Amino acid sequence: MDLSGKVAIVTGSGRGLGLAYAAELARSGASVVVNDVDAAVAEEAVRSITAAGGTAVAEVVPVGTSEAAQALVDRAVEEFGRLDVLVNNAGILRDSTLWKMTDEQFDAVVTTHLRGTFTCTRAAAIRLREQGEGGRIICVGSPTGQVGNFGQTNYAAAKAGIVGMVRTWAMELARAEITVNAIVPVAATAMTETVPFLKPYVDALQAGEPLPPYARQQLSFGAPEDAAGLVAFLASDAAAGITGQAIGIGGDRLALWSHPTEVAVELADGTGWSADAIAGIWSGAFAASQQTVGQQFPEPPA
Repeated sequence: MDLSGKVAIVTGSGRGLGLAYAAELARSGASVVVNDVDAAVAEEAVRSITAAGGTAVAEVVPVGTSEAAQALVDRAVEEFGRLDVLVNNAGILRDSTLWKMTDEQFDAVVTTHLRGTFTCTRAAAIRLREQGEGGRIICVGSPTGQVGNFGQTNYAAAKAGIVGMVRTWAMELARAEITVNAIVPVAATAMTETVPFLKPYVDALQAGEPLPPYARQQLSFGAPEDAAGLVAFLASDAAAGITGQAIGIGGDRLALWSHPTEVAVELADGTGWSADAIAGIWSGAFAASQQTVGQQFPEPPA
């Protein structure tokens, strides 16, 4: 992808997946605004990108508020004269089971992920519409937001909400030729290295060892760099006709997630549905179509 002349903001791009996205956009020719809450981390990310021949500056601000969102857009315009791409990647974890989760844990995750994605997208959309040349907005979802995960009430709510907003924004911004898509990445990061069943694969990556096909294909698990190509593609002119989608990426696996849809339907004959009537038809009409929760993986090879 040739992104020469384009300007991108990547929130939460000091390390991990965000840094991989920013580095790939810069490698493809875009000028990038790197964002992190830690100034040293942000500056080191900028140094790594510029050392590889890319163009980047840092904007140190915690994503969530309208002021932070505007600061990011203003920095892009002040440094590079325009804005073309926004990647909403910033995120935190505050995992806890429902009965132990505090208001503060819930609010912190929702503020960064959900409100941060909203405020940054709103600020970017205003600028992109003023420019009148279209644009690309890429939001980061998660398998947890698609199917749930134990101990992640706040994270699941935020990530599911992001995909819901993406579908709405794709409609609202279509006339301005601004595409809006969600990616659903899986990779070895600080957010996944504590997952017990992924630990052997995280350890292998950290040791520089190749991952087995089961990890890369069935688990969709790999390094952050494995997910970066999708961001560069969606930021490019080649993706002009793609909007409102949720696209999975990780390891060797690329997948298009479906929108939620009805999987079984029964109709009453003008009388509506009483509780007794529902009980009478449930086992035969709906039980076999009930949906699973959490990610479902095939058994690993022996």
